[in-house]
Amino acid sequence: MKKRGLVWFKNDLRLLDNEALTKAQEECADLIFCFCYEKKWFKELELGFKNMDAVRLKFLQQSILSLKKELEDIGGHLIIGTESAIDTIPALIKDYGVTDVYAEEEYASYELDLVSKIMQASADVKFHFFWGKTLYHKDDIPFSISKIPLTSKAYRIPAGREAKPRVIFEKPTKLKSVPGIKSGKNPPYKDFGFAKEEYESAVPFVAGGEDKALERLEYYTFKSELLTGYRWSRNKSDGLDYSSKFSPYLALGCLSARVIYEKVQAYEAEVKKNQSTWWLVFELVWRDYFTFKSIRFGNSVFSSDGYKNKKLTWENDTQKFERWCKGNTGIPFIDAHMRQLNKTGFMSNRGRVNCASYLVYDLKINWTWGAYYFESKLIDYDVSSNWMNWHMQAFEIWYTNPVHQSNKYKAQNFIREWIPELSAKNNVEVLIPWEFDISDYPKPIEVYKKWDRAIKLIKEIAT
Repeated sequence: MKKRGLVWFKNDLRLLDNEALTKAQEECADLIFCFCYEKKWFKELELGFKNMDAVRLKFLQQSILSLKKELEDIGGHLIIGTESAIDTIPALIKDYGVTDVYAEEEYASYELDLVSKIMQASADVKFHFFWGKTLYHKDDIPFSISKIPLTSKAYRIPAGREAKPRVIFEKPTKLKSVPGIKSGKNPPYKDFGFAKEEYESAVPFVAGGEDKALERLEYYTFKSELLTGYRWSRNKSDGLDYSSKFSPYLALGCLSARVIYEKVQAYEAEVKKNQSTWWLVFELVWRDYFTFKSIRFGNSVFSSDGYKNKKLTWENDTQKFERWCKGNTGIPFIDAHMRQLNKTGFMSNRGRVNCASYLVYDLKINWTWGAYYFESKLIDYDVSSNWMNWHMQAFEIWYTNPVHQSNKYKAQNFIREWIPELSAKNNVEVLIPWEFDISDYPKPIEVYKKWDRAIKLIKEIAT
């Protein structure tokens, strides 16, 4: 009996290094290709915002359009489900006589539950799942999931010594597509409850899609050789080139970690091998670690007490939280990063650490509130990276002083870009505006005594 396959794209919106697609091509006589939106992604949370905001939706839509074009260019198509995979997948199986479904393997509870329901509704079909999220395959690391270490070093050193990234799967040149199927369209933003102004004002920091991901990879490595300085520039906040900006593409699977790794290996051989090239691979390994660690601890990583079951006391002032969300705290370094996030769906690592620290330790607001807000906004949202980073900030990382950090990293121009009320202020005023008579920028929620030394150092700039 000939197999008719259904390739179900999810967070693997790419053709290069896509094992599910490759295996479906090898094993089936012909294929159907689909992606499914989930209306539940856009539900309103009790905190007052959607689970996925307009800027994330726009980046996702860009990535889907890119995938559709790539598929069509080699004889394929992309059916786009608009309600839920639980509706779309069983219907496609029935309508087209699908015998086998190919997809990337899931690990988070919501996605696993969705897959389980679809499999139950399609009992006569064989499902094939392939692990493609991490640099090292989960079957190749020297730990079972239940024994993933509690520290990154205890994971990283054995994993780096004993595991190697698998060879990438090449992009197909011609697809064995079922004839006569037309591609679908992205559903309009109104279907997900967004207003026109809300949607149009969202401007993703980078454009989505595998084509844009591969362009960025080539630019950051061989074209510009910016990778050589990554180790020393990565803590900046201003501009596009201080860091790789690969994370949005990794989040939706427009780019795989293995493709990045191969490019870095080639760069080391042909251009330069230094701390920066090591550090970029280190970041990929760290991403692996968070993924495997979150699988180990499951839904406890979403709990206020965390997987360590630590009881912390929160004040949870909703007005303070709203000011933090909108970038109106009166602390320029925090507000500039939050306004950037709200507009573009992106924020530097330096910004994320400081905004999280300020929310948790200064405003004393439950860290999960911040994690949900970042989930709503970040175009590089990854369930493991986001929630495990917030978990670390709440339970494991020391406090960061946003006033000191703004001075240390010379954030004046970045602040001026995102806070127009301060665009004409001098290098001292822009960092500590509450010390001056500035009427159109909000006064801080509170100026803490622990900031005194940092404030004094900033004032000395003017003397």
